[in-house]
Amino acid sequence: MKHSRSYLLLFLLPIAAACGSSSSGTPTDGATSTGGSTGTGGGSTGTGGSTGTGGSTGTGGSTGMGGSTTSALNLGAASTYTILAKTGISTVPISAVTGNVGVSPAAATFITGFSLTVDSTNVFSMSPQVVGKVFAADYTAPTPSNLTTAIGDMQLAFTNAAGRAPGVTELGAGNIGGMTLAPGVYKWGTGLLIPTDITLNGSATAVWIFQIAQDLTMSSGAKVLMTGGALSKNVFWQVAGLVNLGTTAHGEGVVLSQTSITLRTGASFNGRLLAQTAVNLDGNAVVAPAQ
Repeated sequence: MKHSRSYLLLFLLPIAAACGSSSSGTPTDGATSTGGSTGTGGGSTGTGGSTGTGGSTGTGGSTGMGGSTTSALNLGAASTYTILAKTGISTVPISAVTGNVGVSPAAATFITGFSLTVDSTNVFSMSPQVVGKVFAADYTAPTPSNLTTAIGDMQLAFTNAAGRAPGVTELGAGNIGGMTLAPGVYKWGTGLLIPTDITLNGSATAVWIFQIAQDLTMSSGAKVLMTGGALSKNVFWQVAGLVNLGTTAHGEGVVLSQTSITLRTGASFNGRLLAQTAVNLDGNAVVAPAQ
């Protein structure tokens, strides 16, 4: 009997050992599941999906993204005028101007076509084509000094605009017809042509500054459209050459021209026309921007 028990024990020991090895095999299988940490590695591929932020190239579409921090120009005393020029302002009747008109250092005789009536104070004139007042350098004080300040501020604003760092250069090789532009500072070393409608899309605080080394030309019937709450008072066209709006074209913003500004028959403008030479109108509507 003792012998048979001994044989039985000798028989069961290997079986127990085998069972122990099989239970130690379970963690090994579990290790294969750590191989599931490959899953984590897979997850890191998902992070690789952060290449999707490459989609931020899409922000390249918001070419003027710097515009989110672009501040508006300070026009100083020039902001009290819808049209301001140094050498003259002319109109082929009948135009309609909402806001003040001023010329300096030129005299009132260089404001033509407006049928001016001088106020009894001789500080300003009135015109049936102007909802506002008309000022000239040869009127009674304080008009001459006020105009000198306004002209100086206009020129400072021009210089300020020209000195802003551009976020986008040479867009469309100088032809931006049909484009939608995000806020920002845009620069061209050439002239700028707007042959068809463009859209400025941004909030009420968004700012656009366009630096143009030569002429700004809008073709007949072309329009500047504002969307997303954008305001014309925050759009600045700094132009070293001539500004020419074709017949029935429509512009928005503040034009700061180093030379002349001409609006062809039936063109309209919502904003300010500030020229370091002359402004020429031909049956146009020019309205000061909402503040």
